[in-house]
Amino acid sequence: MQDELKSFRALVDIVDRLRSPGGCPWDREQTHATLKRNLVEECYEVLEAIDSKDPTKLSEELGDILVQVVFHAQMAREAGEFSTEDVLAGINDKLVRRHPHVFGDAVAADAREVERNWESLKVQEGVRKSPVDGIPSEMPALAQAQLMQDRVGKAGFEWQDISGVLDKLAEEVEELRAAPDDDERAMEFGDLLFTVVNLGRWLGIHAEDALRGSNTRFQGRYAMMEVQALEQGLDFKALPLAQKEALWQKAKEKL
Repeated sequence: MQDELKSFRALVDIVDRLRSPGGCPWDREQTHATLKRNLVEECYEVLEAIDSKDPTKLSEELGDILVQVVFHAQMAREAGEFSTEDVLAGINDKLVRRHPHVFGDAVAADAREVERNWESLKVQEGVRKSPVDGIPSEMPALAQAQLMQDRVGKAGFEWQDISGVLDKLAEEVEELRAAPDDDERAMEFGDLLFTVVNLGRWLGIHAEDALRGSNTRFQGRYAMMEVQALEQGLDFKALPLAQKEALWQKAKEKL
C-alpha cells in the first residue's frame, strides 16, 4: 500500500474517488472558481516553506499544490474539456520545445541567453506579441511590476546602468513632494514604488520577497516589544514614543 501511495496514479485515483458519487460532499461541490482561493493560499504556503528552509515542510506543501493541479484536471475531465494526460502532454511538449539547446541543436552560452531564447520562442509561437502581454492581473503588485520590468528590460527598454534608476528614484520622490492633491499623490506614490522595484531588480533583489521578509521581521520585533513591556509591568499602548523606540532597539538586537 505504501508503495502504491508513492505513485502519481494513486493521487489521480484518490481525487477521482473524492469527486465520484458517494465520495466527499465538499469535494463534489467544488468548481474551478471556488478553488481559486485555495490555489493561491497553497502557493504562499510553498513560499513560506522555502523561506523556512524546512525540506519536510516544503515536501508537504508541494504535495498540496499537486492536489490542486490534479483536482482542476479532474473537474475538466468530468466536463469533457481536458484530462490529466492532456496537462502532462502539454507541459512535457513545451519543456522540450523551449529547450532546443538541450533537446535539439541550438546553443546557449549561459542562463541569460536561455532566457532570451525562451522569450523569442514565445513570440515565434504566437504566445506573446509584446513583453507586457500575458502578465497575470491578479499577481501581487510588486511581483507584477518586477515581472513587467524584467520583460521590457530583456526587450531593450533598460537603463544603461544603475545610476539612471537612482536618478529616477530621486525624481519620483520630488514629484511626490510636489503633488497638489490626494489623487496626484496616490499616482506619484505608485510611480515611486514602481521605481523602487526597479532598483531592487538592478540589485538582484526580488521586491516581493524582500518586503515579505521586512514584514516578518517587523512582526517579530513588535511582538517582542509587547512581551518586554509586559515583563516590565508596563502598559505598552500607553508608553510614550521614546520608550517604545527603546524597546524596539532592544528587540532589533535580540532578533
